[in-house]
Amino acid sequence: MTASTTGTARPSCSVSGLRVVLGRGGPDVVDDIAFDVAEGEILALVGESGSGKTTIATALLAHTRRGARIDAGAVVLDGRELLAAAPGEARKRRGSEVAYVPQDPAASLNPVMRIGRQIREVLDVHHAGTPAERDARVREVLAEVALPDDGEFLKRYPHQLSGGQLQRVAIAMAFTLRPRVLVLDEPTTGLDVSTQAHVLSTVRDLCARHAVAAVYVTHDLAVVGEFAHRVAVMYAGRIVELGPRERVFEAPAHPYTRALLAAVPSVTEPRVLKGIPGSAPSPGRRPSGCRFHDRCAFAEPECAEREPELTETGAGRPPASTATGAGQQPTSTAAEAGLVLARCRRADHVRAQPLEFTVAAPAGTARRPEPVLTVQDLTARYGSHPILHGIDLEVGHNECVAVVGQSGSGKSTLSRSIGGLHEDWSGSVAFHGDPLPPGARQRSRELRKAIQYVFQNPYLALNPRMTVGRIVRRPLELFGLAHGAEAARRVHELLDQVMLSSAVHDLRPDRLSGGERQRVAIARALACEPELLICDEVTSALDVSVQASIVSLLEELRASRGLSMLFVTHNLALVRSLATRVAVLADGRIVEEGPTADVLDRPSAAYTRQLLADTPGRAERPAEDLAEESAEEPVGEGR
Repeated sequence: MTASTTGTARPSCSVSGLRVVLGRGGPDVVDDIAFDVAEGEILALVGESGSGKTTIATALLAHTRRGARIDAGAVVLDGRELLAAAPGEARKRRGSEVAYVPQDPAASLNPVMRIGRQIREVLDVHHAGTPAERDARVREVLAEVALPDDGEFLKRYPHQLSGGQLQRVAIAMAFTLRPRVLVLDEPTTGLDVSTQAHVLSTVRDLCARHAVAAVYVTHDLAVVGEFAHRVAVMYAGRIVELGPRERVFEAPAHPYTRALLAAVPSVTEPRVLKGIPGSAPSPGRRPSGCRFHDRCAFAEPECAEREPELTETGAGRPPASTATGAGQQPTSTAAEAGLVLARCRRADHVRAQPLEFTVAAPAGTARRPEPVLTVQDLTARYGSHPILHGIDLEVGHNECVAVVGQSGSGKSTLSRSIGGLHEDWSGSVAFHGDPLPPGARQRSRELRKAIQYVFQNPYLALNPRMTVGRIVRRPLELFGLAHGAEAARRVHELLDQVMLSSAVHDLRPDRLSGGERQRVAIARALACEPELLICDEVTSALDVSVQASIVSLLEELRASRGLSMLFVTHNLALVRSLATRVAVLADGRIVEEGPTADVLDRPSAAYTRQLLADTPGRAERPAEDLAEESAEEPVGEGR
């Protein structure tokens, strides 16, 4: 299905004048939100962390997070207003008219309830059909998402499924009652490219087959470029650009959209990624006038004086209706006309500027540098289950070696074994030629300082009882790098390097977003001034601007300090921009390894070709495919 507007299809979801505030009389989280989504259409909500994407997604279910409330607006589903409905009526319509697919299905599924029972519970709660019809529907919806519908699978528990299978179960539950509207909140974050491609293909096919309107919340603009029909760009609680995906991405009319696109890596060329200077303002601290003016390359003095309206580019007219009363429906036909709306007084000038990307010189050198890390014949296991088989790998001085592969391929086991966090391995791991003890506790203080590890999950990596300032300061004092006023200065310098404002210094991790926590973890690792930095999927929770800034920072540190990196990721586009060499891991074995350009441009292994084909931004797809997701074996977390 092509990602184009759906023409005259009637809207299944109409949002107008939506405003969500903190408390009573508090600042707005989102305001003046209006859009339609037609039958079979996919609308992507994109923007930096804190822009209001998830707030809109939950409001579509007449729900808000604790401390927030819907202050104004209307959400009309299939012709009926939802926000004005009584609580009991709203609960009945959730699931049957509007369904939700969460970011982390493992956290949303009951760990002690079998998969079949959990899907059946959706039907039971809504009293849908007879018991026999409910059992039949469970099997039918599992088949629709390409999962086994046999008794053995129905009896599995969530922990016995892979990440891709869990996400398909969540999609099956969402489609169980044939809703008219589907809300997807970052449904593929953390999934490898092949699993992501299968999951998104399933969603797209089901939406088209059953004429379901979908609102897709994401920070992955590369996926939006292939998956969505239209895109709404969010900044500081407002939609700043809205229109057909092709028109918005090819000729963005808002400076913020341009800046986001400049931060997107490409799998076909090594772009120099550019993060957006500064950070998005939080509710209550948003500037007057255009909310983006203090970060905008196109800003003029009047931009700080008056906030522009969302208008048609080229025509200057506001959309037809921005109703603020519950029950009032929007009458805008912008979606049907394929118009682009932008909240910028210079939109036509911005749109006329060509999008340009800086391409870096090809990564890699003819002569390999002196090795910092040498891995030979590494074999690792969990209990009696082998994970890695005879791994040979080198990371040279000032090199960034990326390790890529599907979930369950052994990437994290490899990085954890090198970092001393997994000790059940044989073979040799040497640092500057000296063998490393298997466990981090057995390694010297100097080695622990020299080899730093940044974890994939920042929620578990930070001490919840410490403030951000204390977390970053601790390694400075522990390794004798700075004390007193000098340590305080270094903490602020490190926070600034990872694009965190001084306002987070006295906050604890539970007050931060996932992306902010990951930046704290990176700042803590950099505080140690390491020689080797092991990064385990560190950018998977970051929006494209912060990701670009982190990549630029790591590149700068590599150039200025001679930092070496082992970079575990499933993002092949990011590998193109960052890595000098890449190792492709499949089923615990390296199937291909070499300079980044060689591996990505001329892959020799069928497995590598399939990973590239599943990566957004690659038009071609090979005829052969990997094993079906439904047949994949369960894998443990982090393996």
